[in-house]
Amino acid sequence: MTSLSDEKYLLLTTYKKDGTPVSTPVWIAALPDGRAGFTTDYDSWKVKRLKRNPKVMLQPCSVRGEPVPGSAITDAIAVAAPAGSAEHEAVERAIKKKYPVMMRLLMLGMKVRSMRGSAVARGAVIVTI
Repeated sequence: MTSLSDEKYLLLTTYKKDGTPVSTPVWIAALPDGRAGFTTDYDSWKVKRLKRNPKVMLQPCSVRGEPVPGSAITDAIAVAAPAGSAEHEAVERAIKKKYPVMMRLLMLGMKVRSMRGSAVARGAVIVTI
């Protein structure tokens, strides 16, 4: 997982019930056990899709989700981890270490949303190749 987790953005492809692929760019960071992960809203569509079908594809991409020309597509298995779980905490630490400035801004935005009464259930996705 080392080379993929070194990428700034990866295109995560999950699948709808009918098999239609849906791709989303994500930040991803390596975990000490060799897997990788990213944080997300626990009630997001990507989490709902991977709970039904844990098979995903990963590919290096731009911030806008445009695949890096010539980059390989990698098949993987992904599982969701709710906020407060040991896996979520490990992913959050890894993401904060890899993306310190962006995570501070994200956390500030989440705090503002929470003050406005629209708090989000956070979670993480753990990816194994």
